[in-house]
Amino acid sequence: MIELEDMPELIDPVMVAAFEGWNDAGDAASSAVAHLDEIWEGKVFAALDAEDYYDFQVNRPTVWMDEGVRRITWPTTRLSVVRVTEPKTRDIVLIRGIEPSMRWRSFCQELLGFAHELGVEMMVILGALLGDTPHTRPVPVSGVTSDAELAQSLDLEESKYEGPTGIVGVLQEACAHAGIPAVTFWAAVPHYVAQPPNPKATLALLNKVEDLLDLRIPLGELPDDSRAWQLGVDQLAAEDSEVAEYVQQLEEAKDTAELPEASGDAIAREFERYLKRRDNQPPRHPGE
Repeated sequence: MIELEDMPELIDPVMVAAFEGWNDAGDAASSAVAHLDEIWEGKVFAALDAEDYYDFQVNRPTVWMDEGVRRITWPTTRLSVVRVTEPKTRDIVLIRGIEPSMRWRSFCQELLGFAHELGVEMMVILGALLGDTPHTRPVPVSGVTSDAELAQSLDLEESKYEGPTGIVGVLQEACAHAGIPAVTFWAAVPHYVAQPPNPKATLALLNKVEDLLDLRIPLGELPDDSRAWQLGVDQLAAEDSEVAEYVQQLEEAKDTAELPEASGDAIAREFERYLKRRDNQPPRHPGE
């Protein structure tokens, strides 16, 4: 571990984590944490020692010039803290890094050591995967946990996945064994347009974080970027009849499967989010 600053004293802290690599289709999850770090001006207070966890032939360091001096940035995982004040004051510890190449158990234990020392109340982990989902429909985001009580209280799925996993799955299980409540949100990214960025999936993950933590996250240009991304993919699909036909098949399958979801709870959640954002807008002046 390389501590850059003294450990901060935090108010009702939660951790939000994402890792580049296998768990991050379209860079959607890592971009969500990067957005939080940028809009709330996160202050980095610690970084993990890159030598302990990364194969530099897989994740190479980069060289850059700083006022004529050559610098090297090493691939690693950094922790920063942001303080939000709406609707109440609380701190969020952001974990942003790259899926480690080795020593995953030690990696998770080091992160959980920070969580215990900072008094973190919950870990929220973000991931993105490739799926058979059309780009024209709302991004499916599933919320899972290994904690049965948390699954019931937050109306989440209790994780029953079996198969290969990445650092997101390993960290969630490590949280369960350490007694730290953990929730993982997975956004499904269309496999036929997997290249990053995917602002629509990033936006969907941030909406889930908003709802779970009862926050209002300034979205900046993300909604516009999301619409532009969809229009761009629409144009690409229109130029290829096979892709257009495949997208139509996905749309029909999605609409049929989610007809009950199109009414009721889903609409209520979207309307509640709309009202919350409207209430937090600054008052308009006459004539505007």
